Amino acid sequence: MPPKRPYSGDPSEQSGIKQTRLDSDRPSPSPVTTAKTGKERAAEIAARIAAKNTQATSERTPAQMARAKLDEIRAKAAAATGMISKPAPAAKEMTPAETARAKLAEIQARAAAAAKAQAGNATPQLTPAQQARAKLEEIQRAKAGLLQSNGAASSRTASPGTFSVAVFDDSPQARGGLRVGLHPSLLGNAVQETGLDGNRHVGSESPATDMQSGIRSAEMTDNPYFDPAALESGASKRRPHRKLAFNPRGKYIMQGNAMRQQARIEEMKKAMATQMKKADMDEENEKPFLVPAPPEIEWWDEGLVDGKDYEDLDVPGKIKIDTDDTIVLSYVQHPVQMEPPQDKNRPAPKPLFLTKKEQAKVRRMKRAAITKEQQAKIRLGLEPPPPPKIKKSNLMRVLGEQAVKDPTAVEARVNREIAERDRAHRETNEARKLTQEQKQEKVEEQRRKDAAKGIYVAVFKIDDLCYGKHRYQIDVNAKEWGLTGITIFHPSFNLVIIEGGDRAVSQYKKLMLHRMRWHENDTPRAPKEGSKEVEAAFLSQVNEDGSLKDLSQNKCQLVWEGKQRSRVFKKWGTRVCHTDSEAKELLERTKMSNMWTQARAMT
Repeated sequence: MPPKRPYSGDPSEQSGIKQTRLDSDRPSPSPVTTAKTGKERAAEIAARIAAKNTQATSERTPAQMARAKLDEIRAKAAAATGMISKPAPAAKEMTPAETARAKLAEIQARAAAAAKAQAGNATPQLTPAQQARAKLEEIQRAKAGLLQSNGAASSRTASPGTFSVAVFDDSPQARGGLRVGLHPSLLGNAVQETGLDGNRHVGSESPATDMQSGIRSAEMTDNPYFDPAALESGASKRRPHRKLAFNPRGKYIMQGNAMRQQARIEEMKKAMATQMKKADMDEENEKPFLVPAPPEIEWWDEGLVDGKDYEDLDVPGKIKIDTDDTIVLSYVQHPVQMEPPQDKNRPAPKPLFLTKKEQAKVRRMKRAAITKEQQAKIRLGLEPPPPPKIKKSNLMRVLGEQAVKDPTAVEARVNREIAERDRAHRETNEARKLTQEQKQEKVEEQRRKDAAKGIYVAVFKIDDLCYGKHRYQIDVNAKEWGLTGITIFHPSFNLVIIEGGDRAVSQYKKLMLHRMRWHENDTPRAPKEGSKEVEAAFLSQVNEDGSLKDLSQNKCQLVWEGKQRSRVFKKWGTRVCHTDSEAKELLERTKMSNMWTQARAMT
């Protein structure tokens, strides 16, 4: 609802309205209105339009000001010429709205006639400045004449809102709470906003808007810069009436039932997924391997064969080798020659194999050379001569006279020398013997040399590892040979992955495939506390009834062996996995999940 504005009409009318409000408690006649002729009412309307346009002139652009001045001139000219004629008497009494609509139509017709007459007496086309100056002079003349003829009417100003015809409605529907008629300035808004779509009048728009649009329509069409699309886009669009739509019976009950059914289905899916995970029934593990069909033509041959297959290889024109558009060039690339990387790991050549007699002969020759060199040093005085090596067999020959004089003393002397030589020999051997740390270092050095030649990988599949002795042998031998890898215990089968040097992997293969007896089983021992094997029930050596498990069909298979660039596992370890997904997730870290799939496919 628009805000209240002070009444700017005739004081006599305002006093009449006040008197009516005071006498509202008793039946009162309609508000007093002043009867006016058609000329006076038209003059009053023109004066209001002129005052309104004059008030908004300061806030408009030059083009808008010129257009507004032209409208004012036409309205004032129509009022000054006195061309307005009295309307024909109606056959029956008209309502105030119909009266205002009829008067507005007459005003538009007379304004159009005045504009046509003015256009007939048009002068030659002037410049924009001259046109503006002429319009300004014409406005001043029309304003002066209008003020002289309509003194009191020209002083009244129009309301700030949309102009509407000042017509009073004395009907009870148009009165307020105190049975007071609507103000003329509020009549236009009341006509637009009252009633539903079915009760609205045909002429719902304000008369002032219709008059202004009729007066300015000719100017808009004559303007070469006028765009009708801008007028259409700026026009207000009435919001369509929305009818009441009632929901059918049971709509939300059906929606609730559907949501509850969907929730039950989701719970069933989750329960089934949990059961499948516990039972290890993943479908992807049971799928057979599908070998893709070979393509019609390989991608590296697409540029050499004119076609999509190899059927026309015998046709000379179908092979792009000697043609102009071939990708084969006449140049030959000679890459830089590099030494093969395996030469640096090539072992040293082994010495020539000798028989026992040849080995003894070589040993005698070496000792003879050493003795001869020592004798030469003694002759030259570089070394003292060694003491005679007296034994009981050469006692009389070396110490003949002394042995005859005192054989007991000579024998004791010989025994002391023999014991001294034996002690020196043992001390020398002990000095050459390696300590435990040196032995371990030597073993580690041999393992490093073996691993430097290349890292080899071997994967084994064992059906059952419930016997503790088998698990112990697998674990201890892997640590002794310096292997890295993992042993995965699973209810279906067990997987052992090792990696290390060539010799270590070869010895471990002999252990797994030949030396170990996989069909053995014995009475179980009490497991250690805190061991992971205690938690796995499938690693028990006995059945549920207490009898030993039958391992007669137990076996070990070599799944895959090969060479890789470097070690994947940092150490040796074991892991218990109850499902295939856990095992695959564990091996996915080392990019060996395909080994589990390959072992699963083996029978």
